[in-house]
Amino acid sequence: MKKLLLFALLFGLSAVVYSQNINGRFSSSLYTFERFDTAGTSKTYARTFQMLSLNFGKQNVWLRTNLNLEGEISEDLVNNPRLRFYNLYLDARNIWNLLSFKLGRQPLFNSIAGGVFDGATLGLKYEDFKLKVYYGGNVPAYQELKLTDSWKDDYVLGGEFTVYVLQDLRIALKYINKNFKSQSYEAVRLDPTLLNRDTILVENKSHQYEFLSGEISFDKPDLFRIDARYDYDMNYQTTSKLELSGRYEEVDNLGITFYYNYREPRIRYNSIFSVFDYGNTWEIEGGVDYRIANAYTVIGKFANVSYKEETSQRLTLGLSSPYGTLTGRKSFGYAGELDAISLYTAFTTLEGLITPSLGLSFTSYKQSVTSLRNELLTIMTGFNLRPWRAVSFDFQGQYLNNKIYKNDWRLFFKLNFWFNSNLDL
Repeated sequence: MKKLLLFALLFGLSAVVYSQNINGRFSSSLYTFERFDTAGTSKTYARTFQMLSLNFGKQNVWLRTNLNLEGEISEDLVNNPRLRFYNLYLDARNIWNLLSFKLGRQPLFNSIAGGVFDGATLGLKYEDFKLKVYYGGNVPAYQELKLTDSWKDDYVLGGEFTVYVLQDLRIALKYINKNFKSQSYEAVRLDPTLLNRDTILVENKSHQYEFLSGEISFDKPDLFRIDARYDYDMNYQTTSKLELSGRYEEVDNLGITFYYNYREPRIRYNSIFSVFDYGNTWEIEGGVDYRIANAYTVIGKFANVSYKEETSQRLTLGLSSPYGTLTGRKSFGYAGELDAISLYTAFTTLEGLITPSLGLSFTSYKQSVTSLRNELLTIMTGFNLRPWRAVSFDFQGQYLNNKIYKNDWRLFFKLNFWFNSNLDL
């Protein structure tokens, strides 16, 4: 696998030399905040983030990368600055209108165990059938540019088969097996014979997710849509999750939504947490939204959540308009009591030159009938300045106030630069 990944980089570099296009985005950010280490003692931190998303290639062969350099400028920290490689892979698509593959550090879109991994993905597409398989090692902490040292204990393996045989109908079968190598550590133990203290090396077995999933979607535009998903935990041999959602919109300007899920706690195999009895949850929610004058949408939803021995309810009301959104939410029952209201608005002026924004939320909550009620106020305000099409600046101020963070102020600044150039080589 290491040789394959090295080959991908070498092949990608050759694509760069003979590439006809280079595009991507660069951004530079500054984030400042105050942290209280002890009562009455605080420090102000200033962190920088330099992000680069870069694509080299032509037609259907590309070298794609996404990396971030973060550092602390107010004081020197351990591993400062830190470089994170989120993506670095060769992407080839539509080879003979049949084959596609990715090689390198690449994203994984999976509801069970998504993220990024170091490996290969092979895709086949023929008429109404699609097959995708992938294998690779888990990415080390902080997305360091190095490979796992144990491919047999620290890997992800999976695939999916999708069928579009009938019009408006999609059927998919998915499998994923993801192992997490446990970290070894030393611990002091008592010798059972001599009763002496001794230091031993503890090496646990790998923790694992292994799931089989099925998905069905049926979509009739401007009429209704139904989605169903089922996850089966192959380690514990039990249903992990059943999810159903639907939307009916045959009546003009009216939408009716439905959502249901049954969910077991998702616990890694061989994990110590598997000995606990967490129970499972059922959630059902119904909602209605109505559009007024093609500009305003009124939304209402009500949900009931059932735990092992208790139930909780959730009510959501909202208004969406060209000027912003207003949302209110109330929760009560076993999950705690909560009253929240939030407002967000943003609008573009001067032909896209300035886009100011404002966000405001207020929350009042308590965890049980006998506990004290707490309040949380959050304010976010700022603007986006775009003097040129390829360059923009973001300025944002954040304010938070509750019993833990008293008058917490934070500032954020970001520079964005987009580029796209064709090269004549």
